[in-house]
Amino acid sequence: MSTSIAILDFGSQYTQLIARRVRELQVYCELFPWDAPAEEVMALQPAGFILSGGPASVYAPGAPQIPAYVLASGRPILGICYGMQALAHALGGNVAPAPEREYGPAEIETVLPNPLLPPGRQRVWMSHGDRIETLPPGFNTLARSSNSPIAAMGDLDRRYYGVQFHPEVHHTPGGKEILRRFVVDICGATPDWTPESIITQAVERIRAQVGHERALAAVSGGVDSSVAAALVQRAIGDRLIAVFVDTGLLRQGEREQVEAAFRHTLGANLIVVEAAETFLKALKGITDPEEKRRIIGETFIRVFEQEARRLGTIRFLVQGTIYPDVVESRAPDRAHAQRIKTHHNVGGLPPDLSFELVEPLRYLFKDEVRRVGEALGLPPALVWRQPFPGPGLAVRCLGEITAERLSRLRAADAIFTTELERAGLLQQRLGEDESAAVAQAFAVLLPVQSVGVMGDQRTYQDVVALRAVTTQDFMTAHWARLPADLLERVANRIVNEVDGINRVVYDITSKPPATIEWE
Repeated sequence: MSTSIAILDFGSQYTQLIARRVRELQVYCELFPWDAPAEEVMALQPAGFILSGGPASVYAPGAPQIPAYVLASGRPILGICYGMQALAHALGGNVAPAPEREYGPAEIETVLPNPLLPPGRQRVWMSHGDRIETLPPGFNTLARSSNSPIAAMGDLDRRYYGVQFHPEVHHTPGGKEILRRFVVDICGATPDWTPESIITQAVERIRAQVGHERALAAVSGGVDSSVAAALVQRAIGDRLIAVFVDTGLLRQGEREQVEAAFRHTLGANLIVVEAAETFLKALKGITDPEEKRRIIGETFIRVFEQEARRLGTIRFLVQGTIYPDVVESRAPDRAHAQRIKTHHNVGGLPPDLSFELVEPLRYLFKDEVRRVGEALGLPPALVWRQPFPGPGLAVRCLGEITAERLSRLRAADAIFTTELERAGLLQQRLGEDESAAVAQAFAVLLPVQSVGVMGDQRTYQDVVALRAVTTQDFMTAHWARLPADLLERVANRIVNEVDGINRVVYDITSKPPATIEWE
């Protein structure tokens, strides 16, 4: 019996959330472009298919369509939003523009007992401008809403289902149960995707790729690079050399924490490379965030190439690339999604890269990475560190990067996170109440100055923005409702203790429309 699900991506920004929800059910799944070669998708031997949403109208010329092999496979199909419309269109139904577009919360009512939807009414999240006017032969209406007479449809004999809403988002409270019914009950997939199985499979793949050669691990001290290094160390032992580059773009105390964790806790072979001057020189005068990321990515690689030459011939480079990096960077295997920003270890890699990359976490979400880290025995302080972008403080120091500005930002950031820790507000474990714990918090130094008054004298100094968010998956996030007295204490400390800052503001924008990082 197959234990996997194939998800065909029609271009929705929610597609990665479908994958995450299926993984939460402990069922393995993979994301494929809708037009991926049939042999590539069917090599997964999927128990069923999920068709994602997408921005197109299925009846428009050149719109993505369901590949013939999917329908010929005889396996269960669940179409979500555009996926539902594509399923109806392919099987003889009629899709047309809706009289009123439907975006946001809605209520559906199940009108026919079926294996997919529970009886009664439930809140869902809609996001569509088209709707199904006529069902394909063999299908019945399973649910309706005030604006969608066919909010869900099904051919129970062929196990084909479609929902007009998005069960993968948190705004559909019963969405995870709907996906469970499809994946486990209807498809019969076995829930055996656990941290232990992830580790076993990753170690096997690493050994097959690296063989008896050595590898360099690019470690930053963050959870992603640490877990990636620990996985490779388990696979190839002392043939792994962990390299930590002090870019000068680190948070306060970061270098010392990394050295302690890798040398004393993991017993890893760690080399520290002092490269702050190299990075500052490369970034001099650069203000564009995409250019910063590109330069940092290329400089990282050049530093590693230099270190590899010093160590002898080393073919493999280990990186802590995770799934959101790939999705947001629109990597080659996600060619149909809109690029949001370039991640230094995905889109910032130079074309003449001399290493072969080892990326054991490339298709894992952050919560899966943390679970794997705990299963590997990594210390909680490492597994639950605050997320930190690969380019470091360069993308939190807006405008030109200088040693002075970085020092200013580093001090303000440390004050903010220290006060959050003292207040017990930083998230520590998976499953914590999203509304009560801060998943990520940091300071941003803005490229503007403002007038202030200190000691009866006029000042004209820098502005710092504080950013704190609550989130479960880092794909969407809400700004944290921090206590006013805490924000006041942080602001007072920053202005009084950090030279050159006279104003502190708090970012109250969620993701979307903003990203978590400012650049």
